[in-house]
Amino acid sequence: MTVDSEQQEMLIVTGMSGAGRSTVGNALEDLGWYVVDNLPPQMLRPLVELVERAGTSLPRIAAIVDIRGRDFFSELREIIQALRTGVNVRVVFLDATDSVLVRRFESVRRPHPLQGNGTLLDGIGAERARLAELREASDIVVDTSDLNIHQLATLITETFAEAGHAGLRITMQSFGFKYGVPSDADLVADARFLPNPFWIPELRHLTGDDAVVSEYVLGQPGAMEFVEAYVKALEPVLAGYQRENKRHATIAIGCTGGKHRSVALVRELAKRISALPGVAVSVKDRDLGRE
Repeated sequence: MTVDSEQQEMLIVTGMSGAGRSTVGNALEDLGWYVVDNLPPQMLRPLVELVERAGTSLPRIAAIVDIRGRDFFSELREIIQALRTGVNVRVVFLDATDSVLVRRFESVRRPHPLQGNGTLLDGIGAERARLAELREASDIVVDTSDLNIHQLATLITETFAEAGHAGLRITMQSFGFKYGVPSDADLVADARFLPNPFWIPELRHLTGDDAVVSEYVLGQPGAMEFVEAYVKALEPVLAGYQRENKRHATIAIGCTGGKHRSVALVRELAKRISALPGVAVSVKDRDLGRE
């Protein structure tokens, strides 16, 4: 088995039940990792073989393996040691104090997987004893006792994001108000303060993607002032999104039909916002071609 350790990574996420495995899995998915949850340890070898066949299309894969695997879980340490002979494997162990784990289980009103007929503390104690050696052998141990889900996700992002990875992905979307405001937009701006190219015969059949329309729209009084001021206003908002671990946002710009003004402004805004640190921008025209 030969996996390029410089290109492909396997992360095994394990640890105490209630310590935040689901939050970690979601954060890794947002970073582009291929995440498999509740995987029996015996399935790790076939998963590695899948990674090998996939090559660079699956460069980073994470498996969440935990006590839910019951008897299968006892073989996890040996399987990890075997995998490390040919694969770049790291093990992340999530932990928390007993009192915090009890509080988390009580908040969701679910029993501990090892609780049986005993108490929550009985289940937590049994799990802690079974995982003691694995914890000692893990590459990274994260104590989540004092972390909320947003802080934990931020920690995982900072730890496992690739160099140059965008912390926030923005979709710049043009739309027409006559078709309704996009329901999934986080921020909406109105481009109808600018003259409508629709009323200029030689521009009517064109779109904001055409240079002559874009030049007309952006050349109107107030257009570039709006662009510059809006980007300036967005800077603290987008930085705050990243601090609060909001990884995706949609900024919608609307005009009457979603064909001229909003399209031109979206292009100009996308160009400027993509220059902000930690931000990646994609463009979507919801209503272009709809008329």
